[in-house]
Amino acid sequence: MNHTPSPMASLYHEGRQTFTELVPDGGARLDALFHTVPALGELAVGVVYGHLHARPGLDPRLREAVSFAAIVASGMVGPPLSVHLKTGLASGLAPGEMTEVLLQASAFAGFPRAVSAAEQLNRLFDESGLASPPAPTPREIALEFCEQVRGGHAPMPVSAAVKRLLKHARQLALQASSAHAVIVECFEDEPSPRALLRLEVQGEQVVSVTLFKAH
Repeated sequence: MNHTPSPMASLYHEGRQTFTELVPDGGARLDALFHTVPALGELAVGVVYGHLHARPGLDPRLREAVSFAAIVASGMVGPPLSVHLKTGLASGLAPGEMTEVLLQASAFAGFPRAVSAAEQLNRLFDESGLASPPAPTPREIALEFCEQVRGGHAPMPVSAAVKRLLKHARQLALQASSAHAVIVECFEDEPSPRALLRLEVQGEQVVSVTLFKAH
């Protein structure tokens, strides 16, 4: 008899491992959720966390943001919302980014579904010990910091090179890479950035600035 695991069983095993790495009580949560219909758990976890989560086309933060928006748009305020709040945070989304995704989704999904999700988030934030409302997003905090430096009012000590780069930049492009880090591209007249900066964000302030590259 062939005892080779089926492709779906292998995906479920991989997906379950990924989920338990993201959610501390993930294994117990999956067992409780799919206790009556374990085959549904094998299918859902295998597809979402075994197959889709491992695809290289999107980084985990963006994939979770898309998932969270789809859940809000679908009006799912039960386990899916709770689960993807946890996996979104574990994948590097900041709480403020999760609420910003909900706000964006409300314009397309409709306010009733968004309000229902917001009501559920009140409870979920409280249960998770998260500040409510959350702090501004890392990108917002980084953008404000850059504008303060460009205006000659740096809120923390920064090097002369960083001040010069930010003040002379014709355009800034900011991209959060995690819940605590933002990459800033500084453009002058060239099509490629003259410098890359990494801003570390803690709470509602930038705590460090690192110059990655300059030419």
